[in-house]
Amino acid sequence: MPYVTVDGKTVEINGEKNILELVRKAGIELPTFCYHSELSVYGACRMCTVEVDNMGLVAACSTAPRDGMVIRTNTKRTRRLRKMVVELLLANHHRDCTICDKNGSCKLQSLAYQLGVREVRFGERDHMLPIDDENPSIVRDPNKCILCGDCVRVCSEIQGVGALGFVGRGADTCVSPAFGRKLGEVECVYCGQCVAVCPTGALTGKFEAEAVWNALGDPSKVVVAQIAPAVRVAIGEIFGKEPGELETGKIVAALKKIGFTKVFDTVFAADLTAVEECNEFLGRLSKGERLPQFTSCCPGWVKFAEQHYPDILDNISTCKSPQQMFGSVVKKFYAKELGVEPEDIYVVSVMPCTAKKFEAKRPEFAEGGVPDVDAVISTNELGLLLKQAGIVFEELEGEAFDQPFGLTTGGGVIFGVTGGVAEAVLRTAADVLETDLGYVDFKEVRGFQGLREATVRLGDTELNIAIVHGLANVRKLLDATRSGEARYDLVEVMACPGGCVGGGGQPQPNDTESRKARGKGLYAGDRLSQLRSPSENLAVTKLYDEHLSEPGSDLAHEVLHTCYGSRRRISGDIRINGTKPGALDVSICVGTGCYVRGSYDVLQAFTKLSDQCDIEDKVNLKATFCLEHCENGVSIKVGDRIVTGVTPLNAKEIFEKEVLSKVCLNEASCSCGSGCAAADDESARR
Repeated sequence: MPYVTVDGKTVEINGEKNILELVRKAGIELPTFCYHSELSVYGACRMCTVEVDNMGLVAACSTAPRDGMVIRTNTKRTRRLRKMVVELLLANHHRDCTICDKNGSCKLQSLAYQLGVREVRFGERDHMLPIDDENPSIVRDPNKCILCGDCVRVCSEIQGVGALGFVGRGADTCVSPAFGRKLGEVECVYCGQCVAVCPTGALTGKFEAEAVWNALGDPSKVVVAQIAPAVRVAIGEIFGKEPGELETGKIVAALKKIGFTKVFDTVFAADLTAVEECNEFLGRLSKGERLPQFTSCCPGWVKFAEQHYPDILDNISTCKSPQQMFGSVVKKFYAKELGVEPEDIYVVSVMPCTAKKFEAKRPEFAEGGVPDVDAVISTNELGLLLKQAGIVFEELEGEAFDQPFGLTTGGGVIFGVTGGVAEAVLRTAADVLETDLGYVDFKEVRGFQGLREATVRLGDTELNIAIVHGLANVRKLLDATRSGEARYDLVEVMACPGGCVGGGGQPQPNDTESRKARGKGLYAGDRLSQLRSPSENLAVTKLYDEHLSEPGSDLAHEVLHTCYGSRRRISGDIRINGTKPGALDVSICVGTGCYVRGSYDVLQAFTKLSDQCDIEDKVNLKATFCLEHCENGVSIKVGDRIVTGVTPLNAKEIFEKEVLSKVCLNEASCSCGSGCAAADDESARR
């Protein structure tokens, strides 16, 4: 076997792609900022620099290993370089650590201590950029950004959204949405994966803990909580435990201790969702319409579809997510049982997800100005809430969820891991179809591969199932279904890798190993459940008997279902060459779908051609978002006409045909002097 020597220890090369992997294999943890094993190699921060014989100082993450290499990780030069890198980062970093949301969990703070940085020789940041906190889910503080690029790459490579990018050159470089817009104005889906990989406080989930404290202190409010399944296998990490340990009872006890009137289980609403979604799916299947049916539990996925694939919205299940079903049921029915008005019962959701904050604020999920869910806190926020209250989590004795929303099944528990929603629906369908499967697990839909396919047989019916997580994988799946390469009956979609266990509000490290451990914990909870299929939940049955009649009834649709519509990703235009009255309006879409197909190059070509043809005063050239024809390539709008399929290669041809010809037709004679198609067309001049 080929080998390298790391600090005197021989390490075999067995498929490792870079020196960093071999160093870690040798049991040495090199510091890194820009390296993330699930993303492309960036190699910018130089924190992982090592010294290699005959090569000198090299970045371990971006240097391929070669047989016989002698690598030293802890020389005077490497130590000095790493320390200087941290000093340079701190010089450009807003050092308000004591009031930073990441205080105590900041990677920059930790490495500064580890490397012995006691002073910064390069001054302090003297220019503060505005903080972007006008969306419901994520706070972006560019003053704390260290330009590691993790957020840019995860948004582009894992999620396929590209809401963040590098802007500017040299010392002016920063990470920003397009054209300096705010996250709430671009196509961000609020999944929070940027938050999950950010090593500093540049990107954090928006905190609602103060609103929760205010509600708990209001004697006119009945404050109830619902706990998502993925929270119970992650909260322990904040208090020093391993990922995947079930801490359900302690969460209930802690929330009761700080003043919640009732603590319920979102798994109840997950069971309810599975029953409604199964009923909807079997109805579509029998009629052969609106297939495949896509799940609707993930708000990041729903917003992604509204922005990028509005043509498939009819295929998305109309069921609300478990969070919103719970809120709706509590406000419409449970409030009456308590004898209080809906506005006086305050519903707090504890979720692993930052997109759930956005979902709770959607106007569809409020009635008469009263939201179904009043506040959403993440797993991380729950940890902060308990620390603020002085709760010694490790010493708590577990308590049971309150009734009537405490009875649950294993099918609802696994909603928190990729494949779990589909499996819960299949278990329910097996019961509804009276298929005698006994104690069954649909293991075909399990796993952590980004896109999985399975064929499941229920009686005489064969179903083609797809499970997909990570929105970049969703694009591949949708392209395959559109082209006819793939045909599915049911598709489960989760925006975050691993499903909810990998949500943007989960503790760090939020990596593959942690997500797998959390998923394993949920499957363990499923195995311990006496009831496995959501259709067996007697509390759900009682809800139908007393209020909703039956799955799919008119009242069930009113309370538990919703609808979605096309959503423009960015409003407004950016004018390139000013505004001239009477000039021809020409707009090039630079939204993500068109941008990745070359719209920026098309915009540059049109700008250059306008200048060359001396028609700048006759054309109002603009960049716009979005012309809603993403699937056909780069889109432009000339006057009132939308033209699709534009590329950098045919930009000149399209410009002459669609722009120059119209400008020249408005002149008594063509004066552009460019030899364009209009200039050679006698009929056009006339």
